[in-house]
Amino acid sequence: MKEEFKMLAKTLYGLEDVLARELTELGANEIQIGRRMVSFEGGKEMLYKANFCCRTALRILKPIATFTASNPDEVYEEIKKMDWKTMLPEKKTFAIDAVVYSESFSHTKFVTYRVKDAICDYFTEQGLARPSVRLNNPDLQLHLHISHNECTLALDSSGESLHKRGYRIEEGAAPISEVLAAGMILKTGWKGECPFVDPMCGSGTLLIEAALIALNIAPGVFRDRYAFEKWDDFDAELFERVSSDDSREREFNFKCYGSDISRKAVEGAARNVKNAGLTKYVELKTLPVSEIKESPGKCLIVTNPPYGERLNPENLLETYSQIGERLKHVFPGCEAWLISSFMEGFDKIGLKPSKKMKLINGSIDCEYRQYVLFEGKRKELGKKRGKFEDKTAP
Repeated sequence: MKEEFKMLAKTLYGLEDVLARELTELGANEIQIGRRMVSFEGGKEMLYKANFCCRTALRILKPIATFTASNPDEVYEEIKKMDWKTMLPEKKTFAIDAVVYSESFSHTKFVTYRVKDAICDYFTEQGLARPSVRLNNPDLQLHLHISHNECTLALDSSGESLHKRGYRIEEGAAPISEVLAAGMILKTGWKGECPFVDPMCGSGTLLIEAALIALNIAPGVFRDRYAFEKWDDFDAELFERVSSDDSREREFNFKCYGSDISRKAVEGAARNVKNAGLTKYVELKTLPVSEIKESPGKCLIVTNPPYGERLNPENLLETYSQIGERLKHVFPGCEAWLISSFMEGFDKIGLKPSKKMKLINGSIDCEYRQYVLFEGKRKELGKKRGKFEDKTAP
């Protein structure tokens, strides 16, 4: 029987349920949803699959120690007890990332320094050469999570955050995270059954993630490396099988349509789409929302309009009013999902949302709202609820 071990998949707030479904589909065991994370069990193949295939994971961690500590010095003592010479052979480099949710630990960086000191002092006291800290692409990436006085030290198998897919060579003024974009689309339940529309597409992230979902292409195809490739037990042959398996890919018989008022943004989106190899599936136009005149048929609309925070265009309320007006008159029979922190803007849309859920874009608390754009009279709405409805969403 292959060895199974516990893993933790980190994600963004509000996407835990989506990530749990992704892990279930990959065949993970003992899945449990936490806050901004999902724990699960599996073997080495599952660790590779989780990194390569999960669209809503930020990083995959393999816990190696749990302990309680009420201050950085106690963390130091617990870390120094571990057998580091088996994990960090001579001339290997390491780095530490810490996340702290505790009133007892006021300075995250100081905790990080104490962990580094504990590891280096372990080697010094053993009469061995001290390992070096290397922030970029170290041999061993460590992650320490502290919640109150509960501490978990884990190996970070991902390295660079998994939201950095590798296809985005152009970024707009306020680009949405690839993980959030994928999570927003997966929340709708859409898998490519109809056209996809983003009328405020910016650098094209939602369009690219939508095309990847529709084709069921793993997001890992663009990545150059993962931290686990430097581990002593790395199985190159197994990872090659995981990364070259295209058996889950499928046909996409529609297209993703994007537009934006900014020509520069559309040109950047086109470069990103081309870099992702998806030009065949994405059509782009320079066009303000107010001038959208036609729909590609019954479609799914997902967009991330400006909130007035990172981007603050003139007449922001008017922009939201135009979004609502176009949704009503151009897209009857379709389904639209909008994310924003601008509550006054939502009011200006003039449509009653079917669902609301909390998501966080960067550090901005947002609402993600669904609008079922029915045809005819409102009393018929009940008959025309969107078929892309997320059955598990709150």
